[in-house]
Parts: sequence; C-alpha cells; structure tokens
Amino acid sequence: MHKIAVVILNWNGIGFMKRFVPGVAASCKILGETLPGWSARTIIADNGSTDGSAEWMESLGDEIGKLFFDKNHGFTGGYNKAFGMLETEGYDYFLLLNSDIEVTPGWLVPLARWMDSHPSCGIAAPKLRSYGLREKFEYAGAAGGFIDRWGFPFCRGRVLSSIETDTGQYDRPCMTFWASGAAMLVRREIYSGCGGLDETFFAHMEEIDLCWRAQLLGWQVWNVPESVVYHVGGGALPNESPRKLYLNFRNNLLMLHKNLPPSRRGPFICFRMLLDGAAGIIYLLKGKTDYCKSVIEAHRDFRKMKRGVNPSPRLDSVKWRLKTMWKGSILLPFGDRMKFFKGLEEDAESL
Repeated sequence: MHKIAVVILNWNGIGFMKRFVPGVAASCKILGETLPGWSARTIIADNGSTDGSAEWMESLGDEIGKLFFDKNHGFTGGYNKAFGMLETEGYDYFLLLNSDIEVTPGWLVPLARWMDSHPSCGIAAPKLRSYGLREKFEYAGAAGGFIDRWGFPFCRGRVLSSIETDTGQYDRPCMTFWASGAAMLVRREIYSGCGGLDETFFAHMEEIDLCWRAQLLGWQVWNVPESVVYHVGGGALPNESPRKLYLNFRNNLLMLHKNLPPSRRGPFICFRMLLDGAAGIIYLLKGKTDYCKSVIEAHRDFRKMKRGVNPSPRLDSVKWRLKTMWKGSILLPFGDRMKFFKGLEEDAESL
C-alpha cells in the first residue's frame, strides 16, 4: 500500500478552505478507486489562525485529518511540524498543498503513477494554471521550474513577469530544477533525510532549496503536466509586497550560500549581489523606495544569517552545476521560448 499525506497548511484562510478542501478530499477518494494499492488522506494543519478556521475544522468529519498549532510557524516551520507529527503514521509520500489551490478530480493519479514507475524521481509536481485566468500558467510554478546561471528562478511558461497561455506547449513530462511548494509531492524518505524545509527561510525559495538539496543527494525533480491544478496565488503575500521582495532576495542568497560548493560560492554570490544592487538602483529611480529598501535589508540580513547556515550534504559524484541549471541568464534575451525549453526537456521514457 502506497500512502500519501496531502497536507494543507492554513493560516487565516477559512474562505479558501471552504471553497477548495471538499475537492481535495474527493480527489483522494478517486486515487484509491483508480489505482489499486494507493491511498491518500487530506490533512489540514492550522498555523494558529484567528479567523475561525479552527472552529470550522472541528466541524469536519473524521475523513479529513486535523492538526492544530498554537502560533504561526511560517510556511517552513508549519510543514516541518506537520510532517514531523505524521512521520510515524506509515505515509510513503508527503504532499504540500497550498490552501488556495483548486485541484482537478484526477490530479493525484498521474503523480502517483509517475513516482511508482520512476524510482529515481524524488519530487514531482503538477502543472500550475491560474485560478483567475484559467488558460494562463500560474506565476509560482507554471510547468516546472529552473534557475539560470546566477540563481534567478524561472519556469516553463513564466520568465520574470511574462506569463504564457497554456496551449499544450509544455505537456511533456520534464526533469526540472525545482517544483513549486504550492503543490509538490515528495517521498517521505527525502523530506526526512534532507531535514525538511529550511526554517531559516520562513517563507519563499524554501522549496527550491529543498529540491536543490535533493538533487545534490542524487534524486530527480520532475513536472508531470498530465496532472493539473489551479492556483489563486498571492494568498499570503501579494507579488507587489515589499516584504515578499525582501524574502525572495534574502532567501535566494541563503540558498546559494548553502548549496554552491565552497570553491564557487564567493565569486558567484558577489556578482549576484551586484546584480541585486543594480535592481535596487532601478527601483529607486522609478520611485519605488520601499522596494529599494527591501533589497538593502535583504543583503544586510543575509550577511548576518549566513554564519548560521550549514552547507548542504552532497554526493561526491554530483557536479556542482546540475544539468537542470541553465548556463544562460534570463536577464538577457534568449530567443524562441519553445525551442529554448525543448532543449532543457528530458525524455521520460529514456530513464
């Protein structure tokens, strides 16, 4: 029996839960009915909500699991706490699912099949489309994530702020660098073996860091576009939030510091910080002083925090530049996207 714990971390999102949890629970039943030997359970982990979420959760039946925390532990701490409590309950897979995700009925089936037939795959994710603009990819993960030569994340279907319409152009399974934490299936042994999400991050970039660490230990990350979900996005922090910008800049540097080999770390991060500084100047020239301040504060706090961050373990056989790291830069034009991403795709049948 393969068991999946589908954990929805909630913080003051009662509206999303009332709207989306029934569909998640129904999809767990469909998995068991479609794939013999598989089961999934929906579990809500409440991060100290004050909007009536806990009371609403108490009204749900035993079909849905419930975990209650005394305070907001953040995205990273909340999931680590939840999965730590579930560690001994016999689950083979942990699935992180944002509270603002609308699932499609059979979305779990392709993910389970993929994991079952690809033992080298440690993390798998569905295609993310926009809840509000249904034909568009969603910013947070689209059809699978990569990073460029300077550590900037991008996706099949989303580069910087440019988001494509989904016309089936990325409907081939693809080995990627990262999977979005909005909807991400992880083998329990990997999540536990890697120490879970890095709580230093609190929120943002933590899933990319986890995927990087998994790859340094020899695992693969895949996007399985046959599985589709719809993401509202910006539920916790809107994209234009200075706080979100601060976390993204700070955590990206922390991620690079952790996962780059010592011989590459210094020059790499130095140049990256110069690029960040240039972005801060552009924000200032545009009158976005809060954004500029976020960059400055992110760099200041990175310098303080990096001393307490331990390098990620890695296999000696794993090269520092993984094949899912693009050697180019998204800051420069790179031609036709379809041709570009086709060059990054791996044929699933060849593995």
